[in-house]
Amino acid sequence: MKERKINDEQKGFLFLALIFLIMAAVVVVVVISMRSDVVAEKISDDKVIRLLFVVDNGSDNERQALFSNVLIYYPVSKKASSVNIPGNTGAIYQSLKRTARIDDVYKEKGIDTYREEVANLLGTSIPFSLVIRFEDFTRVVDMLGGLRVFVPFPIDIEGENGERWLLPSGVVTLDGDKISVYLQYRLEDEDEEDVQERYQNVVTSFFTSLHEKKSSVFGKTAFFNEYKRFFDVNLKQSQDDMQLLSLIADMDSESIACQTVTGRNRIVDNQTLLFPLNNGEFIKEAVRQSTSILISNSGTLASRIYVLDIKNGTTVQGLAHNTAILFQNASYDVLSATNADSNDYEKTVIIDHIGNKEMADMVGSFIHCTNIVEEEVNLNATGTNAASVDFTIILGKDFDGRYVRPSRNN
Repeated sequence: MKERKINDEQKGFLFLALIFLIMAAVVVVVVISMRSDVVAEKISDDKVIRLLFVVDNGSDNERQALFSNVLIYYPVSKKASSVNIPGNTGAIYQSLKRTARIDDVYKEKGIDTYREEVANLLGTSIPFSLVIRFEDFTRVVDMLGGLRVFVPFPIDIEGENGERWLLPSGVVTLDGDKISVYLQYRLEDEDEEDVQERYQNVVTSFFTSLHEKKSSVFGKTAFFNEYKRFFDVNLKQSQDDMQLLSLIADMDSESIACQTVTGRNRIVDNQTLLFPLNNGEFIKEAVRQSTSILISNSGTLASRIYVLDIKNGTTVQGLAHNTAILFQNASYDVLSATNADSNDYEKTVIIDHIGNKEMADMVGSFIHCTNIVEEEVNLNATGTNAASVDFTIILGKDFDGRYVRPSRNN
């Protein structure tokens, strides 16, 4: 009788233990389900990933952004655009309560506040950031097998501290040490735009290399952790970092559209600041348009860069040239900017040479032009469009240098 009682007690204990295990499993499942997908949660309603990428070359006790770039990526189409943020971009920054360089925000307030100010500059949310120290960046470059960049001519110069900088010319793959040289050398006749272009080339090449080496970087968690130790991503869990970066690594890296903040230089407190065009509205609209192109028809409009021919149909000097700069910074390729056959065009017109109404409307929306004419598409013997440009824009008197003014009759 006593033995049976003990057996009953053991069975009761096992039954309670089983119930406990079941309850614990249920709790784990509930916690996991409530945790949800952190990366998905932070992606906005348009399902576009926006990441602020910063390379920091400051000392151990001081932050200093060497360069910053915002990656805008649409996973559905695998298309992306990249927006360069010049460090001397000037404005009255609320976080600093003064007119300053935008990289001063990073230096004084840190990455979270900096990400907010960059988001305000571009007029879009930026939920993700990745910071990597300069020396760590060169290590990662070596781990990726180098970065492929274009060097227009051989570099053989001496730096300020007597170091010798050597680089070969052409499309070359540079290891970490050579990338360090590529990012730091300065020529006497270079301007800031040339330097910023090099920065953007490196960012584009970095994400291209990440794409090409995806299997070796993300094949196993242990592989990724070798890279992760150099990255400072604003996500709490390592698996979230891995999910975010592996998503980005899926991009079509050969068609990344590049943009940059453009403006006019002014001297403020003995330093040259770049004040964005049209009080910053231009770069906001350029980012909106490039994002719209990425997500339109699952990114089919972003399958290539569209080529424009811009003609000045007015007596305003330099109008075609200045408009070309606007479109170039919105990720279009401008083949030429010249005078039209007449300087007496009343209305701006866009000529669609490729029969792509959606893209023609997109081009028109950038300057608020609805006067679009579709040219008959002629195909050559091989079945390709013989035109050298996709769209011709003839600027008329209704164009104020930024937008087409609506007609009084409308």
